[in-house]
Amino acid sequence: MAATPDIRELSLEEIQALVTEVGEKTYRAKQLWEWLWKKHARSFDDMSDLPRAFRAQLAERTVLRPLVLAEEQLSKDGTVKCAFKTHDGHVVEGVLIPTPTRLTACISSQIGCSLTCSFCATGKLKRIRNLDAAEIVDQVTMIDALAHKYHKQGLTNIVYMGMGEPLLNYANTMRSAERISAEDGLGMSARRITVSTAGIAKMIRKLADDGARFNLALSLHAANDAKRDRIMPINEQNTLAELKDALRYYTRVTRREVTFEYILLRGFNDSLADAQELVRYASDVHAKVNLIEYNPIDGGEFGRTDSKDAEAFQQYLDRKGIIARIRRSRGRDIDAACGQLANKNEPALKEGERVMK
Repeated sequence: MAATPDIRELSLEEIQALVTEVGEKTYRAKQLWEWLWKKHARSFDDMSDLPRAFRAQLAERTVLRPLVLAEEQLSKDGTVKCAFKTHDGHVVEGVLIPTPTRLTACISSQIGCSLTCSFCATGKLKRIRNLDAAEIVDQVTMIDALAHKYHKQGLTNIVYMGMGEPLLNYANTMRSAERISAEDGLGMSARRITVSTAGIAKMIRKLADDGARFNLALSLHAANDAKRDRIMPINEQNTLAELKDALRYYTRVTRREVTFEYILLRGFNDSLADAQELVRYASDVHAKVNLIEYNPIDGGEFGRTDSKDAEAFQQYLDRKGIIARIRRSRGRDIDAACGQLANKNEPALKEGERVMK
């Protein structure tokens, strides 16, 4: 027996076919679509201008399974970490990151992660499943509500930098980004959306071929294969040379610049020699660089680069013509900073999906 479909997994054409099948007028399809993607209905009962009988028919044929905001934690710097519960009882985290000029939602694409990067707490979680496109969009709509609640304005930016590897959930990443930017969706400019990948060369090429309109960031963290292999096992199948070829293809096809994310790890990748390697690699791709402060994780082997050394590293890149900025960490006091998402929340503890100390 086929499983009952989540109605938000249907395309507009499939919604139109469903409306015809139940004998409703064709304009109901547009109304239903708006309830799903513009008004963010959380149940069929919310769809107040649809006939009661129509809503009952929808409920018989489909389900609507939004994420639930199970917990929110407010940092002293205004960052908000969210624990979202899925319909099947799993927990995934997202973060509202405020700065003087932006309100950014950091969202997840998978429940857990399979990549085991050594500097990242999420890598200690097992990968349970991909999030579907609607679950990804739900994070945005609920974090936007928190932006209004705590900061009196809506989101300005979206980054796929939470739990999971977006390019290992390619179809749902693409569809969610389309729904976030579509006029009949959230209506946010695609230029305000950034997808961050640990580096899967063939999928980077596919992004270019599929006409991706959002920004692309690569989690680099080392510009030689020996070091990158040590901290990011994915590099063994996607070497720096292969990634460079894919990124050059991407920039040529899309005419869009890429960004390298580079966590500074004390005594590992923050020397002058490391900066020189990074300059050569970034120059070949014409990439700009975000230098990220390392955030300690339980059982982690690395330490944070001193601020003076970080500034010297950044200044060297600048002198060599590489646009680079230091991205200050926010939300460390609630384990919401970059690399710290590990389901340290009560809902995850109850579901047995928490990383314990």
